[in-house]
Amino acid sequence: MSQTISQDKAVTIHYTVKNPAGDILDQSSEERPLAFIFGRGMLISGLEKELEGKASGAEFSAVVAAAEAYGERHDGLIQTVPKNLFGEQEVTPGMQFRATTDHGEQSVVVVEVSDSEVTVDGNHPLAGLDLSFDVKVVDVRDATAEELDHGHVHGPGGHEH
Repeated sequence: MSQTISQDKAVTIHYTVKNPAGDILDQSSEERPLAFIFGRGMLISGLEKELEGKASGAEFSAVVAAAEAYGERHDGLIQTVPKNLFGEQEVTPGMQFRATTDHGEQSVVVVEVSDSEVTVDGNHPLAGLDLSFDVKVVDVRDATAEELDHGHVHGPGGHEH
């Protein structure tokens, strides 16, 4: 009797994720499937909803709306700061930095540089995008007490200690 995906199950999947243009953004490799404990927030909420109730061997495609993926884009996360905050470092568009904000640490991407100012975008790079997933469920099993305690899967595809 195969188990189905539900809270705290150890799940292993193969996946491919594409942007709306059909470009592959990320995928698991044949030898390294993604292993995780379901329902712990390790995946975007829209993909978790699609996985729930599926059993080993299930294959499906799903489009996850931006709101259930990495969120919508927020103009408030785009800020212009004085260039001197970066010191002597040369700053160019596309560079990523960790920044301390009112909402804690977050990644920002430089989008524009002038003589005196730098504009950074704190939105997740995939914010505002509907994402397409192709998923194959490889395995579903009960997570061990140790895995639940540690918050991740151990062994093949999971975390090795």
